Amino acid sequence: MIALDTNVLARFYLNDEPAQAQIAARLLMEEDVFIPKTVLLELEWVMRGAARVAPEGIARSMAHLLSLDNVQVEDEADVRAALKAFVKGADFADALHATASAATDRFVTFDSRLAKRAARALSRPPVVLAG
Repeated sequence: MIALDTNVLARFYLNDEPAQAQIAARLLMEEDVFIPKTVLLELEWVMRGAARVAPEGIARSMAHLLSLDNVQVEDEADVRAALKAFVKGADFADALHATASAATDRFVTFDSRLAKRAARALSRPPVVLAG
């Protein structure tokens, strides 16, 4: 099993460097692959920021990655829950933080935007404002 860095996944999904995208495709299709959730966090950031991919495109790419039989994602249930919240309008990083905290009583933040979005997109844990 191999683990892949963000840049390998970015080359595959963005296809912005054809030679590297080909190598990335071969690795994704021929190897047993492990993806740390931090790599997915960074992938969303790269796709949204540097590449300006719309949330729908990011969600499709991540759903594709999660569908591959040879790919194992760290804390996959948390990642799937965060992706579901992301599709509903939550920030992916915030959703991943909260879903990774599902066993707690609540996720406390000073970010009112996060609390508002989480109320619509996340079921557990409740996201509440500090204070």
